[in-house]
Amino acid sequence: MNIKNIKTLGELKKSGYLPRSIKEELRQNLIDKLKRKETAFPGILGYEDSVIPDVERAILSKHNILFLGLRGQAKTRMARQMTELLDEYIPAISGSEINDDPLNPVSKYAQDMIAAHGDETPVHWIHRSERYGEKLATPDVSVADLIGDIDPIKAANLRLSFADERVIHYGIIPRCNRGIFVINELPDLQARIQVALFNILEEGDIQIRGFKLRMSLDIIFVFTANPEDYTNRGAIVTPLKDRIESQILTHYPKSLETALEITEQEAEIDEVQKSKIRISDLVKQLIEQVAFEARASEFVDKKSGVSARLTISAFENAFSAAELRSIVNQEKQTQVWISDLIGIIPSITGKIELVYEGEQEGPFQVAMNLLDKAIRTRFIQYFPNPEALKKRTKPAAEAKPKEENPYRPVTAWFDKGNNLNLSFNTTDKGKIALLYQVDGLHALVKKYFSHANEAEAALLMEFVLHGLAAYSLISKKVFEGKIEFKDLIGSMMNLSNKSYEEELDEES
Repeated sequence: MNIKNIKTLGELKKSGYLPRSIKEELRQNLIDKLKRKETAFPGILGYEDSVIPDVERAILSKHNILFLGLRGQAKTRMARQMTELLDEYIPAISGSEINDDPLNPVSKYAQDMIAAHGDETPVHWIHRSERYGEKLATPDVSVADLIGDIDPIKAANLRLSFADERVIHYGIIPRCNRGIFVINELPDLQARIQVALFNILEEGDIQIRGFKLRMSLDIIFVFTANPEDYTNRGAIVTPLKDRIESQILTHYPKSLETALEITEQEAEIDEVQKSKIRISDLVKQLIEQVAFEARASEFVDKKSGVSARLTISAFENAFSAAELRSIVNQEKQTQVWISDLIGIIPSITGKIELVYEGEQEGPFQVAMNLLDKAIRTRFIQYFPNPEALKKRTKPAAEAKPKEENPYRPVTAWFDKGNNLNLSFNTTDKGKIALLYQVDGLHALVKKYFSHANEAEAALLMEFVLHGLAAYSLISKKVFEGKIEFKDLIGSMMNLSNKSYEEELDEES
């Protein structure tokens, strides 16, 4: 028999339906998923060996949960995915505001309905997607919002005394009876409001005004909190924290590969953009590396964290920067160039909190520095480390001759007074032609990437220029509309005719 065809309490009893608590429901359904080798939290990447097992243990233990971690660590997403562990449908007494179980009613409304109609009491079915409630904790949240209060309008309309339980207006927590209730940013709740949650967590019942009310609610609570909140905006009161059985620490992706997977999964790239714009693994890595650099930067507030939303937004902006250029140039196909990454700066400045030193630098300059650091970090994954070449000492006479510096032809070209201006709106063909003007640049790329096609080689040629600038072998200046590369010493003092490499060799 299709359970949704059951319309009355009598039919429900005959069906053999057995109610179970929300925590038991989650536990048994999780066990079933694990036995079938199914993923309990699909799409949550990087938590397979840390957070997800902790959550599974908490559910098996029938615990309320506190997710503790910095912003952008999928805390709320984990909570929302828990609805997939609920039964698809459960029965409730029709008209009940708190989803009363027909076989175990707790509200006066439901008890009166059963007393009046018996087995003919109407029953309806609730989908698991409707069994989830969420509240962002803000300082103005009241006990009435969460738990309930007396409704004088209802009392007047129904001509009831304020002593009658039917005048109660239920808050969001009772309305989530037999479901999952989430409070985001728990420390932002005023302490007196947190105290109001004690009884619900410990005894499972609510207290409203002066009513002698013991309404046993069936809810699993999930809280989220940012450690920063403990000192900046508020704190979780100790007795409440003590009643939350499992505290689970979340974290940012531990590897660049995992971070890349998350970004590509979450970024919303238009199909038109995908069809006309190529993005290389190199550019993807550079975008992701920006977040890793930001999390380690002395200019960025580490307590605030750097959300995965930074790289997701940056990934989308990189596509849009390339698309804008292609529209201006009327190109049918293009790729995301290194210079297009200037377009991700707005995605960085809006996603980082700066400390005092960072404020002095300014958000734009900090973002540019982070991008340069990302280029510097990834550069040595593709080409020899310029720093090692700069620091080498002259070999002894009997020692093996030192390897020729692969960057010398490129830096020598700039030392002769040449410069290269790459406009942000240059066509792909125009940019490739400009890059080939730099002596030794194409040969350098082909030495290390002999199988690269023309587009890949050109991107790597541009990458070499940005990398050499990041290692202070040439100068890079960003202006409105273009990037200028020139020799470093000449750009600073224009006093010496010697190449920068020759000076370094003489110093060594």
